[in-house]
Amino acid sequence: MKPLGICLAGPTASGKSALALQLADALNGEVEFISVDSAQVYRGMDIGTAKPDAAERARVPHHLVDLLEPEQAYSAAQFVRDAAAAAEAIRARDRLPLLVGGTMLYFKALRDGLDAMPAADPALRAQLDARAEAEGWPALHAELARVDPATAARLAPNDAQRIQRALEVWLATGRPLSDFHARSATPGDAGRWPMVSLEPGSRAWLHQRIARRFEAMLEAGFVDEVRRLRQRPALHPEMPSMRCVGYRQAWAALDAGALDGLREAGIAATRQLAKRQITWLRSMAVHTRITCDEPGAHTRLLDAVRLLRG
Repeated sequence: MKPLGICLAGPTASGKSALALQLADALNGEVEFISVDSAQVYRGMDIGTAKPDAAERARVPHHLVDLLEPEQAYSAAQFVRDAAAAAEAIRARDRLPLLVGGTMLYFKALRDGLDAMPAADPALRAQLDARAEAEGWPALHAELARVDPATAARLAPNDAQRIQRALEVWLATGRPLSDFHARSATPGDAGRWPMVSLEPGSRAWLHQRIARRFEAMLEAGFVDEVRRLRQRPALHPEMPSMRCVGYRQAWAALDAGALDGLREAGIAATRQLAKRQITWLRSMAVHTRITCDEPGAHTRLLDAVRLLRG
């Protein structure tokens, strides 16, 4: 059976977007892109998400970009529904859906199905532990009451383990824990969503690209973009949109009134994101792995897509 779409995954700054555009040109415009990016779904978050510009969108249609306001939440379940619908419409136009991005949870949900409950995230738990040490568990319970009142209502303000898990689920998926309790697992079909992964052979190569990209974002006005977002009355730094890498560090720097360390903080956080993305990729069923920092990556990608397309 022909694939429902082909997935192109890789860590941030690995060159996914540029290679995807080259691929679209090589296939004579027979491709449309579906963004697999939990930050690009938000309007007004353009510079810090490396969102495709107007010229790139005119060159190749992009889907699942600018869907929501930053005050809204978006989940893996919503992504699966939206991506499947977009891919079906693209196939109806006799074009190839190419799913491009680095939000590995979304790829996993699409290809492997949705679990009734997301797996534990050690990085998120460490962040919540650090916040609890500084603020106390009652403060985190109050936050949980804002995003998941049903769960908060049945937990004591110092029930550390359960508060942590409920907030972890919310931060990881944008869905309250109470929502998962009402749902069952959904099946996946990884074989019909074959994946090509871009993985650098040199971590130093990727780190250099991450640094250059974050510096370019700063030069392009990223801090001013975050300043504009901070003017929205309903937006606060614990919302999923503002917990995205770069935005979280910029918001904290503006809170502190000190931008001197933003470059280093943003680059360090992006490196950590890339490390997590690579770990995800190595745990997933991938049909083709391409070393993106070696010559000829574009040709190997084109060959792989032609083979997988059938």
